[in-house]
Amino acid sequence: MKKEKKLSKDLRSAFAGIVIPVALIVSIVIFKYVLGNGSNFQGGNHDNSPLANNYLGIIYKGGFIVPILMTLLLTVFTISIERFIATRSASGKGSVTSFVQNIKKHLSANEIDKAIEVCNKQKGSVANVVLSALNKYSSVEKDDSMNKEQKILAIQKEIEEATSLELPSLEQNLVILATISSVATLMGLLGTVIGMIKAFSALANAGAPDSVALATGISEALINTAFGIGTAAFAIIFYNVYTTKIDKLTYSIDEAGFSIVQTFASNH
Repeated sequence: MKKEKKLSKDLRSAFAGIVIPVALIVSIVIFKYVLGNGSNFQGGNHDNSPLANNYLGIIYKGGFIVPILMTLLLTVFTISIERFIATRSASGKGSVTSFVQNIKKHLSANEIDKAIEVCNKQKGSVANVVLSALNKYSSVEKDDSMNKEQKILAIQKEIEEATSLELPSLEQNLVILATISSVATLMGLLGTVIGMIKAFSALANAGAPDSVALATGISEALINTAFGIGTAAFAIIFYNVYTTKIDKLTYSIDEAGFSIVQTFASNH
């Protein structure tokens, strides 16, 4: 079990290491050949101004920061899909709430074997922890070398160990979403600052004020801020969604574990 959990964790870590470089490559390709396509610009050349209301061309003019922001955005969506699959798998085949209620019902009737059957049908992280606790319940129940307090402590320790094996896999890669929620905004602001510097520098070199050129330069620079804020918003939303799901799963584990310990204490 421990080896399987370690392998699963290593695979998820490798997944994150692969996603970011692949997202960067995809972003560069989109930036050069889709956003930078000549059809988006006057005269068919991406060195010229973008066509009126052509947002692909406008985004391209945001500069080299744009593919970096696109990489962050693609990473957010990819990690979010991976976390959706992971949390869904951790929940098992049915409703976690119904599963916990069934376990409590069988425990109150002292039907340990039926509770184990429910765990085997449910599967997932919550069921794995409960199953480990129930197996320990059955083994210590037959062990005459331990007193009641020792048996209760053994069950509690089993729950803690099983939980420590399951929870890290649920929280895997969430730190990436948390990091992107901050980095995306900063990268967007950096792109805007660089764009503003270029716009005012070009205006100064022109020798005469050109309000149209200045407004165009500023609008292109602000693309990065909008892109960065949008990416950060998605990262924060997905991070909060999945941390909430994990909290619910953790609460279900604690509730089932408490019921197991209380049942053993009351029946022995």
